[in-house]
Amino acid sequence: MKYDFELEILAPRDRVIELFDNPQNPLIWQPTLLRFEHLSGEPGQPGSTSRLVYRRGSGEFEIIETITARNLPDSSSGTYDTNVGTTLIQNRFVDHGESTIWQLETDYTPGGIMRLLFPFMRGMIEKQTRTTAQQFKAFVEMQPANGGSIEVSP
Repeated sequence: MKYDFELEILAPRDRVIELFDNPQNPLIWQPTLLRFEHLSGEPGQPGSTSRLVYRRGSGEFEIIETITARNLPDSSSGTYDTNVGTTLIQNRFVDHGESTIWQLETDYTPGGIMRLLFPFMRGMIEKQTRTTAQQFKAFVEMQPANGGSIEVSP
């Protein structure tokens, strides 16, 4: 399943990239992210892997992130593997002066039990991606313009 969308973030591209590229920030702007653990490779570079552990209901689930391309400030890509499928996300950041257009190209391939459930879950998967992108947008737009950082309560 492929889907694309874009968001305008009301911050200069350099600031968006600074916040996007900091591995500690997702712990602030993703309220269900419990842990971000580097596994292998040079952090943030192509080939590196990390484990992201999320809260789901009363349990947890994990995603293994593999960086596939890094051409910042223009673009960055990665794969996100779970027991129910793999998602490839390509991020592009278009400089518009005081704002940034964040373009996301997403390609989800269901695996495991999700192959059977996928026809019923398709809309939910896309909605979750959009929600996560909106959370990052809100996080960036709440940051001080001087380069400081504030925490966002879940």
